[in-house]
Amino acid sequence: MKRKMKPLVEMPFLDHLEELRWRILWSLLALAVGTVIGFVLVHYLGVLELLIRPIQPLLEEGEGLKYFSPVTPFFITLKLGIIVGFLLAFPVVVYHVWSFFSPALEDHEKKAIVPALYLGLVLFCAGVALAYFGVLPLSLVFLSGFQQDYLDQAIEVGLYLGFVTRLLIAFGVVFELPVVVMVLTALGIITPDFLRTKRRHAIVGITVLATLVTPGDPGSTLLMMAPMMVLYEVSILLSRVIYRKQRARDAERERELAGTTEPAPGSVEAR
Repeated sequence: MKRKMKPLVEMPFLDHLEELRWRILWSLLALAVGTVIGFVLVHYLGVLELLIRPIQPLLEEGEGLKYFSPVTPFFITLKLGIIVGFLLAFPVVVYHVWSFFSPALEDHEKKAIVPALYLGLVLFCAGVALAYFGVLPLSLVFLSGFQQDYLDQAIEVGLYLGFVTRLLIAFGVVFELPVVVMVLTALGIITPDFLRTKRRHAIVGITVLATLVTPGDPGSTLLMMAPMMVLYEVSILLSRVIYRKQRARDAERERELAGTTEPAPGSVEAR
């Protein structure tokens, strides 16, 4: 029994622009609302205290982080509110991006990309957790151990928070490697054989990236390298699963096409 193909209805170019405009507006609105909520969360729920906690063991009893301008506490709260707001609004932004581009994708591509998006959220949280609980304390101890006999510690809150947020976000982003591989494999851009042949290049790239992202101490670098190498191997396995499904689907499609080209019994061509 042959499956009926749904007719493809192309949207006019101006309708595409109109849809894009509304999705951008809804995304900006989500970012604005998320920023307001983030500002409230940072101000009332102790988000700043959570970020300062890793360095508290290195401070003297009763000592806090320093600031040199009366407006610094407000702008620190505002910047953290924007970051928290972006994280809160990010699912909404992803939804509108996906809704705009998904009509151009085939069903099997959607089935591969949608689970990748959920996996990406889990991996991002895992990367941030590893950075917060493992890499950040090691990095702070390593960095604070230099020139203690000649320098007095006076940690400025803005510089400290910039260092912490960059480290956390960097770990969350690099943990998205399997998601990127799944999407590229579903789109037919890369194959598992390509990933296997480039394993040595990937190890070199992971080493360089880990050295650049982490503060430079061996412990933090290894804490980033080891999960990324594991994630690279996991990416190969996920790519292989998606690629095999694509090959099986292509083979089935070829058989269906071959079946439709066979002459019907009793026709002139069959005699």
